[in-house]
Amino acid sequence: MEITDVRVFPVDEEKLKAYVTIVFDRCFMVSDIKVIAGQSGLFISMPSKRRKNGAFRDVAHPLNSDTRRMIEEKVLAKYEEVLAAGSVARRIRRPREAGAELDGPPSGAAQPLPETPAGSGGRPGHPGI
Repeated sequence: MEITDVRVFPVDEEKLKAYVTIVFDRCFMVSDIKVIAGQSGLFISMPSKRRKNGAFRDVAHPLNSDTRRMIEEKVLAKYEEVLAAGSVARRIRRPREAGAELDGPPSGAAQPLPETPAGSGGRPGHPGI
């Protein structure tokens, strides 16, 4: 498994530094990974969802420490590269209240899927059955 693309969306917040989208093997995307500034330095937080009881649960996460380390190294290297290049025209500001607008593209927004032909079973590039 190889990370074939990393997109960083810097955020202007105290601890939250960026949202990140990664692509594995040019065919599987994981969005809303967060770069967080902790007491010991930067780390990543995998995408999560709030449950009915208020607790958070990861939506996607590595199953072993080697994979987590590989993802974290690639993500943090790309984050540092983006900051060093200064190529980010504007940072994303998270909305503070309902209805507030973002100051840039949606963080970690998924790319739209291509239209699916009739009989494809709803899956791009997949023949219908």
